[in-house]
This record gives sequence, structure tokens and C-alpha cells, in this order.
Amino acid sequence: MMRHVFIVGSKGIPAQYGGFETFVENLTAGKKNANIMYHVSCMNNDEKHFMHNGADCFNVRVPLPGAPGRIFHVGLVLDQVEEWAKQHRNEKVTVYILGCRIGPLLIPHAKKLHRLGVKIYCNPDGLEWKRSKWSAPAKVFLRYCEKCLVEKSDLVICDSLSIEKYIKSTYGKKVKDTTYIAYGAYTDRSQCSDSKLNEWYSQYELSKSNYYLIVGRFVPENNYETMITEFMRSQTKKDLVVITNVEHNHFYEELNRKTGFENDSRIKFVGTVYDQELLKKIRENAYGYLHGHEVGGTNPSLLEALASTQINLLFDVGFNKEVGEDGAIYWNKTEGDLAAVIERADLMSESEIKDLDRRSLNRVKKAYSWQNICGKYEDIFFVN
Repeated sequence: MMRHVFIVGSKGIPAQYGGFETFVENLTAGKKNANIMYHVSCMNNDEKHFMHNGADCFNVRVPLPGAPGRIFHVGLVLDQVEEWAKQHRNEKVTVYILGCRIGPLLIPHAKKLHRLGVKIYCNPDGLEWKRSKWSAPAKVFLRYCEKCLVEKSDLVICDSLSIEKYIKSTYGKKVKDTTYIAYGAYTDRSQCSDSKLNEWYSQYELSKSNYYLIVGRFVPENNYETMITEFMRSQTKKDLVVITNVEHNHFYEELNRKTGFENDSRIKFVGTVYDQELLKKIRENAYGYLHGHEVGGTNPSLLEALASTQINLLFDVGFNKEVGEDGAIYWNKTEGDLAAVIERADLMSESEIKDLDRRSLNRVKKAYSWQNICGKYEDIFFVN
């Protein structure tokens, strides 16, 4: 019998940005089981259905701007899922909710969905309430959202073992069931031409293997202050290239005031790179990658770095060590620690670099290939 899986909570596909969106793109593109039909909700006021990657994609409007709009958008999506389930009562249906912002709105929807025989799976994401950008009241609300999501779901899917441990220890018997399925990454080489890469290099006066790289959201919990301060403290002659959605906002100005990075010619904020093949090429030709994320589960940019960049310097926190294992070098926030790690990385021999690269690549191939991840998802969706 056909299994219908409604994926709810991402901005939708085709993916243009974002971890959830990239996940849904790859999950649908990698589908092997002909008895599973994916239905993907998309944030778009032009409410229509279309096919992408063999999935039934349906646009649902965002009724309000900002975070409230996203919350009510998910509610509107669940209204449509409930109506579909009523009209197809003989079908096996699972709703997979990405992220916890639906929160208390899930309580009435969960009752309706369960009455219709619909299973509710969720991915609570990576401790959203811990992010420093949220005010104290917002953090309290997001924790409550997480609680509602976890306790009303039939299965909590965690993309990190650390997140699964947190869910079990925090909610105990109130969580029905959990499982661990990681995020995925590709290990194939970039198809971007050298000429396109060199054209990009010329814009920022960069050269192959002569820069460290940071890729990630421009938010305090990703430890930009520590990474930039320590890079400036180091004696490296290489550049630090920061690919992020940077704006000259309060965080940027405060970071510059504290570090004075604009006076260090090695540090180059270059904005975003949406061409994924070019971005992969930039990763492949970096000397090393710096990863400062300390909130979240299995981070997509970390997997992509481990698959592409030879030397990876990761902030020493459980989420990152779980992913990188012995294929990376770790640093902490102690003054001078990362600076010393960078200087040691500069002195690594070719054989040491190749060995580290081999270990990180094997780690991704073994645990994080999209083929394996898609297969695990299909297994749990099909036993619904």
C-alpha cells in the first residue's frame, strides 16, 4: 500500500537556501521506494500544486510577516493535510513536522490528525531556544513550543545523538519514541570550472590554499567573535574568508568595535555564495575551515566542510565532536587556544594534511551519505 508523507515546516522546494530546505530537496530527489509519495508544503501565496523531484508540492500562503506568520502558516498547512486525510481515509498518512515553532497550535491539530489515523513525526531541530538572538520571553515560548511538539508526536527524529539524548533526558516518558537519523552530504568533487573560481578569487584578492574559510549564519552563537579575535591574534599569513549573510547591523558593528577586524587586511567578509558548485569549489581549495557553531544538531555546513576541505578546525562541543570524530582538530574559547591551533595547522606536513583529509572524507562517506540517510527515512516511513 502507498504511504503518503506530508513534509511540513520548511520554506519548500526547489531549495534555494536553508538546512531544512536542502534536506527536503535531497530526501525527495533520493527516493527509491515507489510505494512512498512525498507531499511538500511550500511558503508561497500563489496557492497551487506542482511536481518537483517526483513529489507533490503545494503552496500555502504565509498570513503574517515574521515569526508569527511562519507559525500560522504551519497551522494552515495542517488544515489542508487534515482535509486531504478525510478525503482519503483508506490511505496510510504520516505528517513530518520540521522545527518546533508550530508549538501550542499542534495540540488541537494533533487530536484531529490522530482521530484520522495520521501518524505525527517531528524533527525538533537544534535547541532553537538556546540561540542568543532570542529575548528571555521568546526563549521561554520556544521551549514550550519544543515541549508541545515532542509530547504530541508519535516519533521524534533527531539528526544528532546529542539531541536525542537531550530529548530523552528532558521529557522522559512523555516522549513516545525517538530515533536518530543524521543529515546528509555529498562527497563528489565540484563541477565548477577553474575559470569561474579564479574570477571569484580576483574580486577579493584571494588565491588557492591561501585562506581559511568560515561559512554560516552571522549570529553570535556561531562564535564569530572568538574565531575572528583568535585569527587576528595568530601569526598566520593566510586570509580569513567569511561567507555569510552579513549586514552592517548591530552585531557587525559591535563585533568590529570589539575586534577591529576591519583594520586587518587578512579578514574578508564576502557576503553569500548561492552557486552551490562554486561554493563547493571554494571549500575544496581553502587551506582550512573554521567551524564555531555551538547550538544545534548535525550542521549541514560542517558536513560539507568535512567532505570538501582538507583541514577542519571545530569548536570543541558535543555536537561537533560527534560528527567530526578523529577527522578534525578541535579548539576551545580559552584565550590563545584557537590562535595556537591555527599556527600549528599552518605547519602541518603534506602527509599530515592528507591523512586528516582522508579521515574526514571517510567519516562522511560512512555515516552521512545521502543515499544511506534517504534509505533510513524510507524505512521508518514505510513501517507506519
